[in-house]
Amino acid sequence: MDPRFRSAFNRSYDEGFYGEFLRTFEARVGCAIPYRVAETPFFIPPALRDRLATHAREIADQVLEPSVVDKMKAAIPKELDVPRVDPLPNCIQVDFAVVQNEDGSLDGRVVELQAFPSLYALMVLKLDAVSEVMAKRMPGLERDWSIFFGGIDRASFVEKLKRAIVADEDPEEVVLLDLKPEQQKTYPDFVATKILVGIDAICPTELTKHGDRLFRKKNGKEIPVRRIYNRVVFDELQKASLELPFRYTEDLDVSWCSHPNWYWIVSKYSLPYIRHVAVPRARTLEELGGDWPEDLSRYVLKPLFSFAGGGVMVDVERADVDAIPRDQRAAWLLQEKITYHPGIPMADGSSNVKAEVRMMFLRAPDQERPELTMNLVRLSRGKMLGVDQNKNLTWVGGSIGIFER
Repeated sequence: MDPRFRSAFNRSYDEGFYGEFLRTFEARVGCAIPYRVAETPFFIPPALRDRLATHAREIADQVLEPSVVDKMKAAIPKELDVPRVDPLPNCIQVDFAVVQNEDGSLDGRVVELQAFPSLYALMVLKLDAVSEVMAKRMPGLERDWSIFFGGIDRASFVEKLKRAIVADEDPEEVVLLDLKPEQQKTYPDFVATKILVGIDAICPTELTKHGDRLFRKKNGKEIPVRRIYNRVVFDELQKASLELPFRYTEDLDVSWCSHPNWYWIVSKYSLPYIRHVAVPRARTLEELGGDWPEDLSRYVLKPLFSFAGGGVMVDVERADVDAIPRDQRAAWLLQEKITYHPGIPMADGSSNVKAEVRMMFLRAPDQERPELTMNLVRLSRGKMLGVDQNKNLTWVGGSIGIFER
């Protein structure tokens, strides 16, 4: 959206740029990217960048207030209540839809938030790739680009990522844990994490348990697992019906990044408790007690603990909310609908691309608070930002919000 850079990019853009960018990106990662990568970075204007950073920090402070955290603990299912939770999460994401205020200024409205890891490592390599190819092919865009906040550069971010994930452990004794990692769409990030941090991605079925300790095998040798970079999404775990060598409720001699309980504590479940100009009003169906708003077209219906937009209804009708069983209504949210600003002009001159910016926090175990470190972006031309709503469209998919450092 920054017009200085957007016009320069669009003047020079062609399919050759996109092809070279994808090849460069995949070469840096060392594997194919299985999801759609957008043709363009999001040139985030400084005023919007700073406004989103302020919003994100204020919202993180609210949801981490001890009184709010205590209330949110009610969201943790008893069968997934993991011992040894740390006082604060290691990862927080706050997703903002880019909107336009009445005065024409750009702003953000919160779509959702979560205390769960995101594509930290992969975004570093994406920044490397897009910077390299823009410098080669686009006059005026040979600059020192950044996606980082708080005075962080690439080197200091990688160090912060290592401190959050590995802490004081030997990287050999730290694993990235997900279900069948090589089959996940996030697998490129697992590979990038190996490149930058030095830990392996494994499936929990590959672990063994002796007493209260976990182990894995590597090169025929049994290695203790002291810390877990947890990427297991619990609704996927429940659907997979895998037999695990441990139970999450066991008191295991292991530390987590982030501890699994934070997946529930900081989530869409938190939205009704946040009072902030950037957070649209949200209430659970249970709280509404069947007294639905008269004009449901102004709302979105969301399951609290789905992932990647699963189950979200944008065009809500009374029959949709009536159909949610009463005993499940505490797990569904009605949130005021957000009008995204379709303000990113494409190279062909049309301007109907919308953006969602994820503000990404990290906390090492010795840090007092999570720190805003970087961003990623998703671009859309559909009603939602999901894959199904953007099929066969260009200038949509995963991106990053870049600015001059």
